[in-house]
Amino acid sequence: MVARLIAIMARLRDPRDGCEWDVAQDFRSIAPYTIEEAYEVADACERGDMAELKDELGDLLLQVVFHSRMAEERRAFSFDDVVQAISDKMERRHPHIFGNAANGGHHLWETIKAEERAAKSDQSALAGVALALPALMRAEKLQKRAARQGFDWPDADGPRAKIDEELAEVETAPSAAAREEEIGDLLFSVVNWTRHLGVDAELALRHANDKFERRFRTMESTAGDAFATMDLRTKEELWNRAKSER
Repeated sequence: MVARLIAIMARLRDPRDGCEWDVAQDFRSIAPYTIEEAYEVADACERGDMAELKDELGDLLLQVVFHSRMAEERRAFSFDDVVQAISDKMERRHPHIFGNAANGGHHLWETIKAEERAAKSDQSALAGVALALPALMRAEKLQKRAARQGFDWPDADGPRAKIDEELAEVETAPSAAAREEEIGDLLFSVVNWTRHLGVDAELALRHANDKFERRFRTMESTAGDAFATMDLRTKEELWNRAKSER
């Protein structure tokens, strides 16, 4: 079945008889769609919608095939090479399953990943944390990498105090540019605090977004067409009612 999808993409990318839009794409133009599809997979998982998850996984697989086809056109690698590489990696990172190692688990996984990073040209402990990750998720990954090198607060009190410090710097920022920088520092500190509390900042914010959307839609449904023209006090009453209901 995968061979059929690969053949479809090859046909779509054909310079003479293919789809004009597909032919015009490159790695950079397709990357945002790849990220979007990954989020739609996560959304289907969050909602527990198996039919939607099946469709979204297909869309994500199409992105892998699309990138692989463009790489094959450059004679860089093919879809088969992608599958071979990830298969090799999974076996290499699980020697306790596929090899002779007596002990394994997450600790061994992290050790092997560190060894793989050491073999690359960028020797920083922060190497390989993708720039395209959501900002909250990337902040947490950077902090975890730094923590493995001993650069971390001993407990949650340090990052909590840092939040107050950064908030004060936001309030006293002398310019819009400085305020933006200080707000970035504040958000980074909040992520650090949530990490020490054992909370996934990205997931927590996603849940907060969902909660806000659910309550706001309840307000709209209750008020009907008059919602936009209501005064703020009335809207706050609707908000509190929506909070009590859901």
